[in-house]
Amino acid sequence: MIVKEEFLSRMRKIFDLNLYEVKVWTALLSRGVSTAGELSNISDVPRSRTYDILESLEKKGFIVMKLGKPIKFVALRPEEVIERVKKNLVVQAHEKTKRLEQLKGDDVLRELATLFTQGVKFVEPSDLSGSLRGRQNMYNHLDMMIREAEKTITIVTTAEGLNRKLEALLPSFEKACRRKVKIRIAAPINQSNVKVAKELSRFAEIRDMQGMKARFVIIDTEQLMFMLTDDEKVHPNYDIALWINTEFFAQALEQLFELAWKQFKQVKLR
Repeated sequence: MIVKEEFLSRMRKIFDLNLYEVKVWTALLSRGVSTAGELSNISDVPRSRTYDILESLEKKGFIVMKLGKPIKFVALRPEEVIERVKKNLVVQAHEKTKRLEQLKGDDVLRELATLFTQGVKFVEPSDLSGSLRGRQNMYNHLDMMIREAEKTITIVTTAEGLNRKLEALLPSFEKACRRKVKIRIAAPINQSNVKVAKELSRFAEIRDMQGMKARFVIIDTEQLMFMLTDDEKVHPNYDIALWINTEFFAQALEQLFELAWKQFKQVKLR
């Protein structure tokens, strides 16, 4: 059986399988029912690994084992496999979430927190910096920064970036507002995001930033995240940001923002 490498690669990503698993699975799909030995020959997977691979595929819901001599394996319809994989992912996510929630009151978390606290004592504030690749990673880190904010949150973003922030950060904005954190957001306001701006205006002061394109966030005049790419021209997976914990730089940028803030148009959204 000849299957293109590009197709195998796509199947690995979609179904989260390793190379041997996807080779054996596609081989079984092409036969319907087969033995481990036959599948080894068809897929070019070592016979010593084939049984382990088939057992793994069975546990994941991709195939069914047919009892008898010799033991045979039955392929399921791809549509059925998709439904089973979806259900398994939901169950696994629920179980993992439950375990992580249980850690909140566990000694393990306290020990980890102690290790982190002791370690940070020996780190210069300027060393607490790093690069973030991929928009999801960027927003995860930004969410953490907002949750830790005590005084101020300053955000400069694009028109579409404003829409993304409502979707990704609304719960954290709400909690920050209840903590009396001052939130200011500057972005181009147009028909594509005016409803989002109205929603965010419940927690933040929004101003229209026409004719200027920038993406950065300042937290408590101490932490700074600024994005290096144009969000209209880069794929989300290749978006890049830098995070720096530096009061000197953050304070300087905050002062420049204050000058620009006065020039931005106030938006009546309420």
